[in-house]
Amino acid sequence: MTAGGLRFGYGTNGFADHRLSDALSVLAGLGYDGVALTLDHQHLDPYAPGLATRVRRVGRDLRRAGLAVVVETGARYLLDPLRKHRPTLVSAEPEGRAARLELLRRAIRVGAELGAEAVHFWSGTPDPGTTREQAWRRLEEGCAQALAEAERAGVDLAFEPEPGMLVEDLAGYRRLLRALGGHERFRLTLDIGHCRCLEPWPEARCVELAADRLAHVQIEDMRRGVHEHLPFGEGEMDFPPILQALRAAHYTGLVSVELPRHSHAAAATARRSIEFLHQTATTIAAPADGASAPQGPPAPDHESRTGGAGGGTSPDEGRMPTRKPAPAPARTPKEVAA
Repeated sequence: MTAGGLRFGYGTNGFADHRLSDALSVLAGLGYDGVALTLDHQHLDPYAPGLATRVRRVGRDLRRAGLAVVVETGARYLLDPLRKHRPTLVSAEPEGRAARLELLRRAIRVGAELGAEAVHFWSGTPDPGTTREQAWRRLEEGCAQALAEAERAGVDLAFEPEPGMLVEDLAGYRRLLRALGGHERFRLTLDIGHCRCLEPWPEARCVELAADRLAHVQIEDMRRGVHEHLPFGEGEMDFPPILQALRAAHYTGLVSVELPRHSHAAAATARRSIEFLHQTATTIAAPADGASAPQGPPAPDHESRTGGAGGGTSPDEGRMPTRKPAPAPARTPKEVAA
């Protein structure tokens, strides 16, 4: 079921206390269109025995429930029981980078089997003693290898800028995209809350700037300068312009609720979330028939706050915002949840 032309999903990392089959059933019953499936020890562990059989079973469950899927790789302790979200593609130890790349390869193969709309990942945070130049080189090498696997499998990658990581904003994503030759399969996961947290543009403007690369959208409420995923209504965000921007851009991928700290009340939170999104989506004005999507310029070439490169932009390049950007936050957002 769609609302206002948009398709809504929910992240299974917000159902960590449920069996995956039960989570899919609940979400389908609530009217969701898809799921963002985090590969983790409790939900389709990519390292447990019998993976192929389990993937086929999940595929049947998804088809039975009528749910689309994006595969995510952001499990907290899947690779290391002591270090959250590590190792990564920018880790100092070569064996750590190899382990992260192997996870991405497995995720891509799982995504291909499930018919996933994309496979999601992020950069990670450089280790102490690692220079930004070293971290960027490692990231570019790792992404190039993941892209080669994705190309063979026929799967799109959806890279997410993540607050506090090497690539935390749209400018950093654009730098990485250029380094990878603008590869068509290197697409973008835009977390709308992250736009509120640290981007210099209003959230709806971020949608316009990212529209040409979008493969997946994550959504939740958030406050300026604080990286904490909040249920709708508990942050500062104004959602009608955001959903209107997505619809005006003719975005057809999943808009997935991302509330990884709310598994204790998963079903109730998912119910309130879909009710909010449907109500909001049905109240925004529909675009006129035949109207084309507004084409936002590429994300500004200004320096990324955590490792962007290159010079600034000028108005005659057509890359400045059409309205005054929101005030820039402190250099490092307060980290509450990850």
